Amino acid sequence: MHHLEHWDILLSNDVNKKIFIDTLLTGKIKGKLSYLNGLKGILFSDISITQYIEKEYKYDSTASLTESNRKLNTFSSGERKKIFLNYCLTQKPDYLIIDNPLDHLDQISRANLKNDLEKISKSIRIIQLVNRSTDLLPFLSNKAHIRDNSYKLYKINSKKAGKKNLKKSSIPALLIDHTKSEIEIIRLERVSVSYENKIILNSISWNIKKGEFWQLVGPNGSGKSTLLAMIAGDNPKGYGQNLFLFGKKKGSGESIWEIKKKIGIYSTAMTDLFRKRETVENMILSGYFDSIGLYTEPTSLQKQTVKKWLELINMSELKNNYFNQISIGQQRIVLIIRAIIKHPIVAILDEPFEGLDDENVTLVGQLINILVSETNMSIICVSHRIETILTPNLVYELVPTDSGSIGKIREIH
Repeated sequence: MHHLEHWDILLSNDVNKKIFIDTLLTGKIKGKLSYLNGLKGILFSDISITQYIEKEYKYDSTASLTESNRKLNTFSSGERKKIFLNYCLTQKPDYLIIDNPLDHLDQISRANLKNDLEKISKSIRIIQLVNRSTDLLPFLSNKAHIRDNSYKLYKINSKKAGKKNLKKSSIPALLIDHTKSEIEIIRLERVSVSYENKIILNSISWNIKKGEFWQLVGPNGSGKSTLLAMIAGDNPKGYGQNLFLFGKKKGSGESIWEIKKKIGIYSTAMTDLFRKRETVENMILSGYFDSIGLYTEPTSLQKQTVKKWLELINMSELKNNYFNQISIGQQRIVLIIRAIIKHPIVAILDEPFEGLDDENVTLVGQLINILVSETNMSIICVSHRIETILTPNLVYELVPTDSGSIGKIREIH
């Protein structure tokens, strides 16, 4: 068999990844990757999986992805990727673009996917796009770094990675002081959740107090998203159970908006919710009002605070740019700031490092550590990776069993 030319490409968050991928797939790329022009390519990414799930929902169809009648969204992240990868291969492409394939996967699923990709590389050209240098695959021989929208391939310089820092060591002052809030923020007492007679969470007990920094861990499909959705007030399974939010039992008369005022939420999936043409400034300001887009006139003090936050994260020049026209990595940093702009009592950060390059991982890690040291905010951070820059003092682990996931608490000293 003839030699297949593979590429492992490290992308800066300053690169417009969507345009780069479109340029590849439409056969208009120049330079060392121009050998792909005229060949059939297909994209394997979280975005393409999400688009397929949306199509399934719209047309109420499962097409031919699985032998069963299960829709793709009913599988865990690891299972979805394996199924969709097989679907991509049935399209018989000449090359496969794989975009951050290890994102959102637990350690076992990562190892399995790496093995699958190595086997595939024997017969199909692979172009891997990653933001983290640790995700580069050893069996892809050609490696390069794309720093900007010229799409020029540079040699990877490991000494430059992770050097971005916050401009100063403190965050903008509080507009609302939550220091007088309850000591006990969230309490679950033997909470269980089932879907279609399948137990997801089994007798979960968890007590979160003011100022605590928790890391929530567990393999794909263990129920982390379900648990977070109950805490955030977005999952009705919390009603009728011993779930207490800010001193009130769930369903005792509180409104969803009363809960949301006290919680800041970030997840990578939020990027897809904001499709209107809002500026970066307005996107962050909307965090004060828990709205998707800005519909309330902000105060001059709120605008001034946003200005200070943008200075802190070195993104002042993007203030008037449209949110949907900045890079995915930049969008995610903006949404993290949106989640904490109002200094919520609880900040839920669901995989805040996914999709960020090495420099911005350092920046967001510093930001979270400053929130821990300078505020009384309770923080729940979900991450499949061991992020050495973070220092949570408590870990809540979901452990799958045949009768649903159970919870274990680990204290870090």
